[in-house]
This record gives sequence, C-alpha cells and structure tokens, in this order.
Amino acid sequence: MKNLKLQFLFIVLIALLFSACDTNVVFEKYKKIPQTGWQKDSLVVFTIPITDTLQNHNLSLNIRNDIKYSYSNLWLFIKITQPGKTAVTDTFEVMLANGAGKWLGEGFGGIKTRQVPYRSGVYFPVSGDYKISIQQGMRDENLKAITDVGIRIEKAE
Repeated sequence: MKNLKLQFLFIVLIALLFSACDTNVVFEKYKKIPQTGWQKDSLVVFTIPITDTLQNHNLSLNIRNDIKYSYSNLWLFIKITQPGKTAVTDTFEVMLANGAGKWLGEGFGGIKTRQVPYRSGVYFPVSGDYKISIQQGMRDENLKAITDVGIRIEKAE
C-alpha cells in the first residue's frame, strides 16, 4: 500500500513538472502591490531582456485582485520603453467582473487571477532591456484590493 502511494505521488509530480513547462513563454513575472493600496502615482515597472528581434510576441497582463475589490474593471496606463528611449504609451481597461458581478478570474477563496491579452504580434526592433511601466488609472488616489500585477510575454505562433 505504501509503495502504491509513493508511485502515485511520483506520477503526479512528473505530470506537474511537464505541465508547468511552456516553451513559448519568454518572460512572466508578478509584482506585489502593497497591502495599503496602489497609489495613483506609483508605477509597477518590469525590465524585460529581449534578445530575439525576429520573432513576434504576444503580451498579456496578469491581474490578481481580492474579491473585496470595489469595481468590475481596472483602467491602466501602460508605457513600453525600448532601449534608446523610444516609448509607446497606452490606456487599457481590464474587465475583472462581468455585468452580473461574477469575477472573471481563476482562483480559490478570496483572490482571483485574470490574464488578459494586451497586444499580439508585437515586434521588438532592437535587442536589450525593455521597460514596461504600469500605473493604475482609476479615480481612487489609493486603490485597494489589487494584490499583484504581472506581465507575460510569449512567442507568437
């Protein structure tokens, strides 16, 4: 019986290991937002090393929110700066709940994670460190219940 449990555990661990490997992912990282809230003038900045200037990429935003979040959406100001200081600025809305108030993200308990496509087929013209800065664009000076903000970049197929 003990041997059977060990074999089952081993099979589950191997399956988890293989399911966690995604060869298309170039970059994925989360930044924690302070429990006190996300200040309106506070930037979440990601530095992304890009070496492949031939491949197109898809960019996604990952937002984690507590179910105590007061709104169904989140407005963001996003700035992508390439090496050499050329920048693109954008305003982007992330829907976190549907019209009926049901959270759209995945997760257990009080925290939901929502991954939304931001841009597809993005071409990085030069290699080097790109910076993606994200600022909350809601009316609250101190936005509560957003717990983490993340970026995911993967090779476009």
